[in-house]
Amino acid sequence: MERYFPRFLDICFPDIAQRIDWSRGYEFLDQELQEVVRDAEMGKLRTDKLVKVYRLDGAEEWLLIHVELQSQPDKNLPQRMYHYRHRIVDRYGHPVVSVVVLADENAAWRPAVYEEEQWGCRLRFEYLVCKLLDFDLAALEASVNPIAMVILAHRAAQTTANAMENRFNIKWRLTRRLYELGYAKGEILSLYRLLDWLLAMPKEMELEFRRKVVAYEKENVMPYITNIERIGREEGLMQGLEEGLQKGRQEGRQEGRQEGRQEGRQEGRQEGLRAGQVALLLRQLRRRWGQMDSELEVRLQKMSVVQLEALGEAMLDFHEPTDLQRWLSGVENRGN
Repeated sequence: MERYFPRFLDICFPDIAQRIDWSRGYEFLDQELQEVVRDAEMGKLRTDKLVKVYRLDGAEEWLLIHVELQSQPDKNLPQRMYHYRHRIVDRYGHPVVSVVVLADENAAWRPAVYEEEQWGCRLRFEYLVCKLLDFDLAALEASVNPIAMVILAHRAAQTTANAMENRFNIKWRLTRRLYELGYAKGEILSLYRLLDWLLAMPKEMELEFRRKVVAYEKENVMPYITNIERIGREEGLMQGLEEGLQKGRQEGRQEGRQEGRQEGRQEGRQEGLRAGQVALLLRQLRRRWGQMDSELEVRLQKMSVVQLEALGEAMLDFHEPTDLQRWLSGVENRGN
């Protein structure tokens, strides 16, 4: 949503998109939102965003759009939307547009109103809702909007949890579509990473899928996605191969050379994978909280692949840098 915010509104809330002066830019106010709702319960199944945009009609210099992505039914959603809006207006004194994307699988769950009444005193607050289940899949596949691809992948992840062959076919169709739409290389890589994460498959199927992608890229002379496997691990792999070859030469026997190569490849792959995970986590943390302490990279470099994977999941629950520091300290203390 941060990378494709205008396109997100185009497909989910087109009426709002048409009222914004995009030429003046927009700004995500994540830190400000955390301060406004710091005493609210923040669950990992929700994503909240506060965005400052400028009105096209000039009636107000700027307004705020509060966006919430809700992946599971939550009876407290209407009340939370009202409280958030109230706090944001109180903090900034500017108009607020509240919108919710419902990404759950319950077609009947469509909360869009919060109401209170006591002794004749009534309050009614309505917010805008986009239900992902309402989208026509054929229309999404025909769309050139990258957010349509994200919604398709999300819907596929829901419907193919127990049907891996169907998931394989859908993932392949969406991946090929990335090329057919003529996206730039950077966009293809970014969207593919998301597709790959949403539509995870068993190891054997993943290997078969990657072979298919490699063959497709060679046929079309587009080595984009297959470069992902080299990002972050190429240096480690090459270093491991060199160390293996050197060990083999020193031993002076064919067995030694073979053992060295195999060990080098394994160590290189493992080290490269870990380096790629560290780089990805650092990018995510800097995007969320800005420049991080240089000591953080040193601490991450000391962690294992399993620990880095656990951190990637734990980050969904972090609200501020101190949460990260506590998590890292806990891991380091257990290691000691």
